[in-house]
Amino acid sequence: MGADHTRPAPAAPPGVRRLLVAVVVPLFALTVIATLVLWPRQDREPVGGADVPRYHGTVTRVVTEPCPPTPEAPDGGGGPCGTVTVTAEQGPDAGRQVETPIPAGPGAPRVAVGDEVVLVELTDPGDPAVKSYNIAEHQRGTPLIWLMVLFAAAIVAFGRWRGLAALGGLVASFAILLGFVLPGIGAGQPPLLVAIVGAALIMFVVLYLTHGITAQTSVAVLGTLGSLVVTGVLGLLATSATHLTGFGSEDATTLSMFQGGVDLHGLLLAGIIIGSLGVLDDVTVTQAATVTELAHANPGLSRRQLYRAATRVGRAHIASTVNTIVLAYAGASLPLLLLLVSDSRPVSEILTSEFLAQEIVRSAVATLGLIAAVPLTTGLAAIVTTAGRRSGGAEPAPPAARPPAGRHDALEALGGGKSTEAAW
Repeated sequence: MGADHTRPAPAAPPGVRRLLVAVVVPLFALTVIATLVLWPRQDREPVGGADVPRYHGTVTRVVTEPCPPTPEAPDGGGGPCGTVTVTAEQGPDAGRQVETPIPAGPGAPRVAVGDEVVLVELTDPGDPAVKSYNIAEHQRGTPLIWLMVLFAAAIVAFGRWRGLAALGGLVASFAILLGFVLPGIGAGQPPLLVAIVGAALIMFVVLYLTHGITAQTSVAVLGTLGSLVVTGVLGLLATSATHLTGFGSEDATTLSMFQGGVDLHGLLLAGIIIGSLGVLDDVTVTQAATVTELAHANPGLSRRQLYRAATRVGRAHIASTVNTIVLAYAGASLPLLLLLVSDSRPVSEILTSEFLAQEIVRSAVATLGLIAAVPLTTGLAAIVTTAGRRSGGAEPAPPAARPPAGRHDALEALGGGKSTEAAW
């Protein structure tokens, strides 16, 4: 996450480092304590009934045939119809040929000879001894593994040790999400609180692991944490003002059927927090690094000059990132948007429906939190970078300007040491 800067940042003065430690360490300790308090204590029973047995197999034969007539299709339409022969690789029929019907219906997989598929074993409720198989989906394990290997190899080849650290941060992020955030919300803990604590824990681990334990990283951590709090407060106010319930998607409705104790309104807020974390990291790290690089390039810049210059960079960054946020939410909600486009209701009614209002609130709140991150992080970075400069209460004088070079000297330099005066 965030920008990459290979040149190490200049060391901060000892007093600044002590101040940052005095602020960051208690915040980290508070995050760890909150994580332990909110950690799910009990294992929830799996929902959705007993799991249907699933086994791997390979398609060896596909036979298509006309579909029999039905009341809905007297001419035998519908389909496709026929049988698929599969060599089972697991389960009680491992090594044997089993027959299944050709998958049909919306979203059914299209199979061909040689495809590796997943079989589900179905039992007749009237006679448990009678079993049959259906094809559920294709096996995707091998292609996904190769894709992940290519992904990791490209990151390490390009980023080297920094890339390896980024991979470690990515693993840590998923470990926290899957080990704490999701189980905590599923166990009935307040989703917004769990999301903020989980996002803070991810932030501490990922930023320090990826960018090192420096004053610059600490500034990015504080800026990200402050922006997360702002995002959470804005999200709470926006969802309350628009009376969003969290039932803005089919997935949320299905979840409420299986886990009625989950607070869907809080889950909506948690999604906003987690979704904005990655972009916040990028902005705060970039702003902290920009201030550091500007101060290194021109030590004579005052605190205000550093702030203004870095803020101009932040404005350009935000202008492109806002579009990224909106398009990311739109891309994840394309089926919903297509459904709304085909709706016959007036546009004003569609825009204010919970389905679309939820996405508008997501984008707006994430953008506002992102905008707040720029002045907050830039101001902190300017203070930290210029701390320790003052000697006797005055800013250091800017470096003496070099005397202007004469025309003869410039032409001699351009000519590789020989004067080219005659050419003019």
